[in-house]
Amino acid sequence: MSFQPGGYQQQVLYQAETNSIQNLKSIRNHLHKICSQHANQYVRIETLDGQVYMGRIVNCDRGLMYLAVRKQGGHRAFFGSPNYNDDELILTLVLYELLVITLLYT
Repeated sequence: MSFQPGGYQQQVLYQAETNSIQNLKSIRNHLHKICSQHANQYVRIETLDGQVYMGRIVNCDRGLMYLAVRKQGGHRAFFGSPNYNDDELILTLVLYELLVITLLYT
């Protein structure tokens, strides 16, 4: 525990191990490369938590993938943009939480 200016105490609750950090960065960089190479292509994505999404890769930036998915009447955590189709919403996914990315041929 250490004291900071202003009298606040600071205690580290969690610190990632060096090997874990290197593995996560490697995975993130590998997935970024794959996503960038397949931008504007339709994919099926499964996350570590078992969620499944189908959509079009819009962009990949700073560890995040932006996936255009079809609107299904809800707004949840999706964000529309005037640059995309009216029938699509943009879902933001964290790259290192992705388990499977399957390219869909249309």
